[in-house]
Amino acid sequence: MRGSKEWRLLHRDEAATERMCREIRIPPVLGQLLINRGIQEPEAAKRYLSAPLSDLHDPAELAGVTEAASRLYQAARDGKRICVYGDYDVDGITATTLLWRCLTLAGAKEVDFYVPHRLEEGYGLNCDALNKLARQGFHVVVTVDCGITSVEEARLARELGIELIITDHHEHGEVLPDAAAIVHPRLPEGKYPFGDLCGVGVAFKVAWAICREFSRSRLVTTAFREFLLESMALVALGTVADAVPLVGENRIFVRHGLRCLRESPSIGLRALLQASQLLESKRLDAGHIGFQLAPRINAVGRLGQARLAVELLATPSEQRAADLARHLNQQNELRQQVENRILRQAREQIEQNVDLDTTPALVLSDDDWHVGVIGIVAGRLAARYARPVLLISTREEPGQGSGRSVPGFHLQQALAACRHLLLGHGGHAMAAGFRIAAENVDAFRDEFCSYAAARLDGRNRRSLLTIDAEIPLNVLTLGLMRGIEALEPHGLGNQRPMFLTSGLKVVGDPRKVGGGERHLSFRVRQNNGPILKAIAFDMADRVEELMSHSGECCLVYHPKINEWQGRTSIDLEVADLRPGPHVELA
Repeated sequence: MRGSKEWRLLHRDEAATERMCREIRIPPVLGQLLINRGIQEPEAAKRYLSAPLSDLHDPAELAGVTEAASRLYQAARDGKRICVYGDYDVDGITATTLLWRCLTLAGAKEVDFYVPHRLEEGYGLNCDALNKLARQGFHVVVTVDCGITSVEEARLARELGIELIITDHHEHGEVLPDAAAIVHPRLPEGKYPFGDLCGVGVAFKVAWAICREFSRSRLVTTAFREFLLESMALVALGTVADAVPLVGENRIFVRHGLRCLRESPSIGLRALLQASQLLESKRLDAGHIGFQLAPRINAVGRLGQARLAVELLATPSEQRAADLARHLNQQNELRQQVENRILRQAREQIEQNVDLDTTPALVLSDDDWHVGVIGIVAGRLAARYARPVLLISTREEPGQGSGRSVPGFHLQQALAACRHLLLGHGGHAMAAGFRIAAENVDAFRDEFCSYAAARLDGRNRRSLLTIDAEIPLNVLTLGLMRGIEALEPHGLGNQRPMFLTSGLKVVGDPRKVGGGERHLSFRVRQNNGPILKAIAFDMADRVEELMSHSGECCLVYHPKINEWQGRTSIDLEVADLRPGPHVELA
């Protein structure tokens, strides 16, 4: 998609920026970045930059959490068999691990976990699993990251004599399940101040409340406090992987969870870091979770048994952790092969059958696609084509679909509007899954695209790059970069700082690098300033465009610190480029 992105430079409020910089003594660029993120007051900026744990909301504010913790406390005291029932993605796996470890630490003698097999059972709570758990003698089932739409399953649980506790964050329906307790940040009667918790974030709040129950005090014991702090690493993993906004509590969880990953990882996480070649890294950030750690955890759930991922994160055995981490690595390599094949086939469908100028959303299907991988591919396509993408595997009947969205388009609400053509659906604004009969795919595609066309209002035609500031290259010092690090973690709702620099000159010859020579590596300088390395991912086909004005160009990029063999430098990760010395922006 050569030159397809629209550049928008944010307005600079000179007075507000000057006031911010003067009162908290920060560089002008950092002040502008804060203001661009809605941080207007100096005191608020100080708290934002420090992200203290004290800004986490009290778990008692979360609807249902006190009842759930009380019931789990009593069940453990009474020796009842408790099952933590999770989901097979990273959010569900980390939530399962966290709550299972909490109950075990609290002394629950009969506690186990259950994660459904993705291919055999599908997403969420299911009746066959409940019947199986009842036969095994479980008295209490507590869900994590699922269950909020399980009305029929809740009815069966009550008939089976199972006390069902639901903790979830996905969109709920008009009718809530008849459960003993429901914990959810956006219940109609709830007043929780932060509605964007993911599944493991909700599970952490439940665990916090359980720790209070067993401590018989609002202040938890030292052992529980250490457990909760260590569990921040699990919360960070699930929060980043589930693509919820990295603002508010989520930003605090990930900030402190990354520190825990760096400084004191559990045995299982240490093995996972080792397998991902990140154990010695001093610069772990949300990107390392999203692109290296989370895919390995996800892979075992997508292609095999997610239960093994829970075992890895919970095991006290270094040898078992190392063996499981190697297995996750192997599964991830297989997942990458399958993913690349599906991505290639999907792009061929788009190129052959889709008019991108008139199609607001992409709905693609194939009878050879692996249902466990289509969600990842949908995400990559949504990023590339800047519109919602749904992929459907019709390998078996009914078809299984998975989708990823773009900011401003609520995917779960869109599926709900087309529910008469679906056999079931669930999810949230940015990601969702569904089941569909093969004969309904064409009609569903037409209706979904009509719904998208009415709501995207033409904004899907070009990907928008929001630029924080236009700066000269010599502004990028290590001191500024250390200040920018205080804005982390970056992700949805808190994008990485994006800068524009004009009047650049390519130094030397660009090189095509990476697997399949998909990426473009080159060096640039401005006037007689320092030479910086630039990497443009998936832009190898734009080398002629880059050099079309004798190497003069304008770049939009994310700056990043690169540490290699004891040397520290600043590199440019290119988001888009335009040839020529200047660029005109509206």
